[in-house]
Amino acid sequence: MTKTVRKRLTIAVILVCILAGAGMLIKHYFFATKKITYITASASKMDLEESVLATGALQAFKTVAVGAQVSGQLKTLHVALGDKVKKGELLAEIDPVLQQNTLKDSAAQVENLQAQKRSKQALLKEYALAYKRQKLMVAGDAASRADLESAQALLESTRQDISSLDAQIKRAGIAVNTAQANLGYTRISAPMNGVVISIETEEGQTVVSTQSATTILTLADLDTITVKAKISEADITRVKPGLTAYFTLLGDADTRYYSRLRAIEPGPASTGTSSSSSTSNSTTTAIYYNGLFEVPNPGHKLRVSMTAQVSIVLNEAKNALCIPASALGDKQKDGRYTVKIVRDNIPETRTIRIGINNNVYVQVIDGLQEGDKVVVGDSTSVPATTTRSPGPPHGGRR
Repeated sequence: MTKTVRKRLTIAVILVCILAGAGMLIKHYFFATKKITYITASASKMDLEESVLATGALQAFKTVAVGAQVSGQLKTLHVALGDKVKKGELLAEIDPVLQQNTLKDSAAQVENLQAQKRSKQALLKEYALAYKRQKLMVAGDAASRADLESAQALLESTRQDISSLDAQIKRAGIAVNTAQANLGYTRISAPMNGVVISIETEEGQTVVSTQSATTILTLADLDTITVKAKISEADITRVKPGLTAYFTLLGDADTRYYSRLRAIEPGPASTGTSSSSSTSNSTTTAIYYNGLFEVPNPGHKLRVSMTAQVSIVLNEAKNALCIPASALGDKQKDGRYTVKIVRDNIPETRTIRIGINNNVYVQVIDGLQEGDKVVVGDSTSVPATTTRSPGPPHGGRR
């Protein structure tokens, strides 16, 4: 073999080695199978609840609008905003001059009618004697029968006049009682124990009572607060009186106020908008039903018209084995679900039976043990649950 042939052979061997190495590098970096990394969560025990979420408003358990039943100038207001009052306590006074004059006028009318009655009674006695005389004279043929009939007519007419005056006196007496009541209405007293939560009429204003009473102030019983929760029509069929309910305030999300749902108003409170055009009509309406329950309010910390974040508990479990809802796979015909668990980075499919599902966590009744690692995602995709807030989801239920 010549020197030139050996040189060429050497170069060929080197080229083959270079090509083989390049191929191995290309296969390693560009065609190698990537190792899948699983994102897991441990099955653990926790307290779990399924509840309906609603927005509520706080109201006083009992509210009374205290008004004026008579007209006049508000002379004196004896209370201020926020004052606590007791039943029967004097709240305000209306200038009583008009009502006093009406009472005096009604009393004078009664006296006038009574005087007229006494006059008629005197005439009645006179006409009774005249009738008696005429009767005797007719019996002795000393007078005509026409004179007797005339005397009898005067007697009966006077008796009827007295009956009419009796009715007028009774009517005037009713007017006196009404005037006395109206005079009493100028002193406005508290109809119940409560707190003054609003004042609509100030001292010096003239109140005019026509068909309805003019409101002067509003009293409320704040010892007990009623919560009116607006429940969506999508959830109302799942809710019934007697369920546990609690709420938090916007300014105090850590404190829960517990009670039980007392009632659900049968009629809806709807809000919505409607739009129409020449080609189509459409209406968008949100339907809500008010759920009512009460909570005690010592110290009056809760105030009227506060906004409450209400939860009505449908189901709950204490110390239940739970996994994230995102770990659930396909639902089987028997109601069970498939999940994947990881052992030594090797996935394994399990079938489980679930209980409470609040769309964030799921109660596992059987099929898993505490500490099992369930797959919620892997490195080939970015699961939605990795960016999801751990709190309750938006919407009417949780």
